[in-house]
This record gives sequence, C-alpha cells and structure tokens, in this order.
Amino acid sequence: MPQATWNGAVIADSDQTIVVEGNHYFPVAALRQEYVQPSEKHTVCGWKGTASYYDLVVDGQTNAAAVWYYPDPKPEAQEIRDHVAFWKGVQVEE
Repeated sequence: MPQATWNGAVIADSDQTIVVEGNHYFPVAALRQEYVQPSEKHTVCGWKGTASYYDLVVDGQTNAAAVWYYPDPKPEAQEIRDHVAFWKGVQVEE
C-alpha cells in the first residue's frame, strides 16, 4: 500500500492512490490531519488548474508547502479532485 512519510511520521497511506506525472495522489481522507496546516502558497498548472498547499508539521519541525492539492481542478484533471500529493523530502513508497 502506498505510504507517504516525513520526519519519521506516516503522513498518509492508502491503496486508492492515483498516479499522475509520476506523483501518487492520495485521497484527502488518507491524510493525517494532525500533521498539516494551511499554507498561503498557490501555483498554477496549465492543465490541472490552481494548486493549494499545506505545510507539514512533525515533532516541531515544519516542511513548508510540502503537500499540494487542486481544490477545483480543470476538467482534464477531475480524477485528482479531493486528493493530495507530496514533495520536498516526503518519501512515498509502495
């Protein structure tokens, strides 16, 4: 089962991930909410839309904007609605 970890903590795990452009998108329900805080960061992808971010906070350490999601993805990317993906040192293993 795919699992995302950072700083020794399991951030998400699910056997229902969707792989897009090499990234595992986990259902938002699989995200451990105790480790995330809203971020002000936003970026734009030409085909997926505008991404929003969460900061990870584990054991007093913050990994800024390490989790992203598309709250209102473009039609071509509807499959990743209500899913999150990771970067910036978050390890995703199957």
